[in-house]
Amino acid sequence: MAAARAGKRVVRAVTGDPGLDADAAREMLACAGEGIPFEVVPGIATAVGVPAYAGVPLRNGQGTDVRFIDARTADDRCWTEVGASDATVVVSTTLESVVSVSGDLVSGGRKPETSLTVTAAGTTTRQRTWTATLGTIGQVLKSAKVLPSSDGAQPVIAVVGEHSTAAERPQLAWFESKPLFGWQVLVPRTKEQAESLSDQLRSYGAVPAEVPTIAVEPPRTPQQMERAVKGLVTGRYEWIAFTSVNAVKAVREKFEEYGLDARAFAGIKVAAVGEQTARALVEFGVKPDLVPSGEQSAAGLLDDWPPYDPVFDPIDRVFLPRADIATETLVAGLIELGWEVDDVTAYRTVRASPPPAETREAIKGGGFDAVLFTSSSTVRNLVGIAGKPHNVTVIACIGPATAKTAEEHGLRVDVMSPEPSVHKLAEALADFGAKRRAEAVAAGDPVKRPSEKRPARRRARTS
Repeated sequence: MAAARAGKRVVRAVTGDPGLDADAAREMLACAGEGIPFEVVPGIATAVGVPAYAGVPLRNGQGTDVRFIDARTADDRCWTEVGASDATVVVSTTLESVVSVSGDLVSGGRKPETSLTVTAAGTTTRQRTWTATLGTIGQVLKSAKVLPSSDGAQPVIAVVGEHSTAAERPQLAWFESKPLFGWQVLVPRTKEQAESLSDQLRSYGAVPAEVPTIAVEPPRTPQQMERAVKGLVTGRYEWIAFTSVNAVKAVREKFEEYGLDARAFAGIKVAAVGEQTARALVEFGVKPDLVPSGEQSAAGLLDDWPPYDPVFDPIDRVFLPRADIATETLVAGLIELGWEVDDVTAYRTVRASPPPAETREAIKGGGFDAVLFTSSSTVRNLVGIAGKPHNVTVIACIGPATAKTAEEHGLRVDVMSPEPSVHKLAEALADFGAKRRAEAVAAGDPVKRPSEKRPARRRARTS
């Protein structure tokens, strides 16, 4: 209220829907009393949103009645009313109170064999759901080693009813059945490179953690790069070949420094080594003339690159802006095709600073479920700045060269991308997670993340 009186915009966020928040009406009246304009943005009530994420529809085709109860304020009359009905009952309670709530419903008239689902940490990647009956929920939670627990006070949503679809929940649990649900996945790339990959991992239910292993810096001697960019404008080149997103960024920054834009590429053929690099060019306003039709790599680019023809190619020179540590594959291949190559260092890659101590401990202690290695340098740099990942961590590599480097560092490679693409690598990890989940379900075992299989730490002996 003090901030609003001072003319500031204030957001009052509540859990679920503000219409169900006990304090919201009082606060709106306070605003109205002082002439402060306000607006209410409807939300999704926890009692509705959590069952939807747990794969538990609250109504069926017969139009089932639904009752919502807050166990903290429910009295004996309330339990008797819902106990005598056949409505689906959605109870907001705590994990340690679920058994007593079940007892109250049975005392009110519900049959002990009435189906029940209990969801904790709903709509988050820590969500867990247990299916039981009113009479067996205590044993189910005890067998799952959920109770007794210090986490017993955490909020849960329980759905009870003869007409609920608890039996079909394995087919309806769309959120918890995502292939990498709840997996903590380490993405050791620069922040710019990691963003789209992290978005893809989230779509599989994972929780990505971006840890930069390299930093990109300008070349120590920028004169060569400056001459090459000026040569683009003066018609020195027939082609320019981009081998990475960072190369596009380096040229773009140099263009902006000189007051140039994408029009400077007029009359020059542009090649991109892969889809990500091509997207970065399109964002710059340049549509590449050549992208590999097969393997997304320097070798794939060479497979499609035309040989120099003095009749059709007025200029025989290619501008190749790249990293200081890039391989010579593309340069050698272009020379073999008859082209002259200006091989220019556009940027330098240096090892990044070590991540925070908490992250280093999680890497070495098995706190991560998987790590994605997108190059040999990410393997070397991660081990160098943070240590070797724990042996329970799933290691996924983008190709044979990266896998070999990982193995040389004592890592077991579990997943290999079918082609050298970061998005195909994430897809391969998701396929691995889906297969692992299906095997656990088929065996009747609980689905656990790799990090949950760490051996328990030994307790110190006391005399």
